[in-house]
Amino acid sequence: MKIYTKTGDGGTTGLLYGGRVPKDSVQVELNGAVDEAQAHVGVVRAHASGELAEICRELELDLWILMAEVATQTGKRDHLIPGKTLVTESMVAHLEELIDQFSARFAPPKEFVVPGEEVAAAFLDVSRTVVRRAERCSLGFVREAPDSFVQVYLNRLSDLLWTLARWSEGDSLTARQAKHA
Repeated sequence: MKIYTKTGDGGTTGLLYGGRVPKDSVQVELNGAVDEAQAHVGVVRAHASGELAEICRELELDLWILMAEVATQTGKRDHLIPGKTLVTESMVAHLEELIDQFSARFAPPKEFVVPGEEVAAAFLDVSRTVVRRAERCSLGFVREAPDSFVQVYLNRLSDLLWTLARWSEGDSLTARQAKHA
């Protein structure tokens, strides 16, 4: 089997459960940003071990679920399976549990942080910024699918990535500290 199909040469891409959309559609733009975020989370996982690596693997799998939902036409959402191809409220709740669990392990900085004190934390911050872009892209999608948890999931995911970055680096370098160093 060849990697290229040539079906996208006309500027469209296929969707899950059928249908095609322009490659510059809201769905494709959103999935591109999520795909990029997932790749960045994979970089974190490659630099991490133990608990952080396992959480990153879980997040990568969750992002496949999110991308499946986004890649489905509004009229075919009834084909989606909660937790398999559809983001659920319990997936959002799990992110909140992780945020609470890790937030309890460190004193959060009270000022803006300068990323880069530790490799995994720096990559977590990059992942967070890409997830924030994906969240902005998701607004058009959720207008068409108002029952979707995609935007809420992405919002909590960016919060979790920030939390994990601060936990991972230990002592965060604040903007004020960096300025006076």
